Amino acid sequence: MNIFIAGDGEVGFYIADALVNSNHDITIIDPHEELLKMVESHTDLLTIVGESNSVSVLKQAGVDKADLVISVLHDETVNIITSILAKKLGAKNTIARVNTMQNLSADNRKTYEELGIDYLVSPEDIAGHEVLNIINNPEVYEMFNLTNDKLSVFLIKIEKDAPVIGNSLIQIAKEHGPLNFRAVAINRNQNSFIPFGETVFMEGDMVYVISKPESLNDLFKLSGKHKYEINNVMVVGGGRVGKVICRDLESEYNIKLIETNTERCYKLTDILQDTLIINGDARSVELLDDEGIQNTDVFVAVTNDSETNILTCLHAKKFGVKKTVALVENLDYIDISQNIGIDTIINKKLIAASYIVKHAMGNEVSSLKKCLIGINSDIVELVAMPGSAVTKCPIKDLKIPEGSIIGGIIRGDESFIAIGDFQILENDKVVVFALPGVADKVEKLFQKKGFVFK
Repeated sequence: MNIFIAGDGEVGFYIADALVNSNHDITIIDPHEELLKMVESHTDLLTIVGESNSVSVLKQAGVDKADLVISVLHDETVNIITSILAKKLGAKNTIARVNTMQNLSADNRKTYEELGIDYLVSPEDIAGHEVLNIINNPEVYEMFNLTNDKLSVFLIKIEKDAPVIGNSLIQIAKEHGPLNFRAVAINRNQNSFIPFGETVFMEGDMVYVISKPESLNDLFKLSGKHKYEINNVMVVGGGRVGKVICRDLESEYNIKLIETNTERCYKLTDILQDTLIINGDARSVELLDDEGIQNTDVFVAVTNDSETNILTCLHAKKFGVKKTVALVENLDYIDISQNIGIDTIINKKLIAASYIVKHAMGNEVSSLKKCLIGINSDIVELVAMPGSAVTKCPIKDLKIPEGSIIGGIIRGDESFIAIGDFQILENDKVVVFALPGVADKVEKLFQKKGFVFK
């Protein structure tokens, strides 16, 4: 596939890095010459210095031969113009990053499609909905719903009183019978690995588990989790992410929103009906105390400043808040944030990149999720194409690349947890967990060509 990426920051380069080993021809268009020189010195990517909303630059780049144009600059107007021009010049498909929620309305989407933009993606909107999932499932650290919510992937922590401690996967299966969930990855003491039958769980393990919806209570019981009721939610930051969270949850929970900008507070009063809006600085411990942080069940910090989000979440933890969620944009802070006690980390760049990359990974990829906490890896939902290797024998006889594991299968309205004797059929959607650099190898098993057996 011939892919053009227009960007001016980490999102564009992260997408390029994720696709560089996928047999695509990738061209990056960026106005910063020094940055592109650095990229060229570390990769084989073709780079072009210039503004992507320039017809002459797009023609010079050969955008008429593009299979996909991805425009992810910080300026949504430039992204929209770039995508429209690229399509007019001959590009087959275009994706534009937008920041304004109004652009995602059904009427606006239709208009943009008519102008030549095939997909619109808003990192803020996606991040907001990820936080909503976490608030509605506070016992987990991350979650990812798959096709029609038939299967979900959860990140859970093995608590000190968990029944599974000291037991292997084989022992757990024998004692509790067939389970409708499966551990697909473990992070232990900063080391990530894929578990096997003899793997023994230990206190503090961070475990990615694929599960059927009806098995969540059993999963929590075995991991030592205790469900608790959510009533009071405190949100710091009234930007786009904060608005999405409060707008969608204010009818279900008691929500307080803290925002430093007075003008923004006035605007929020016209948008939010049942949210208590507080004009103040959440870094103030006195303010948090005055606003009842002790009675808060979930604390969410989603300002544009990663340090503020981390600091306020740590304050909330000291006050005894059960669940904290921080928006952390600096990729270097992600592991540190989790290690110092913040429960869930959200990163808009990785979220947007995961959404966009799936459009460039072939028809067999129906969704892609980049894991954040402790494990640098991908959860990929792949479609078994007719004649593909995965349809030729049971899972136990497939030569699955090292560093990957099949977790579950969705077939029509049914879902299954993967076991060795299971036979994957064509058009099944298969959930695969893959460590860095492995997803592309797994993808080949789901393509029409290639037969790989033991």
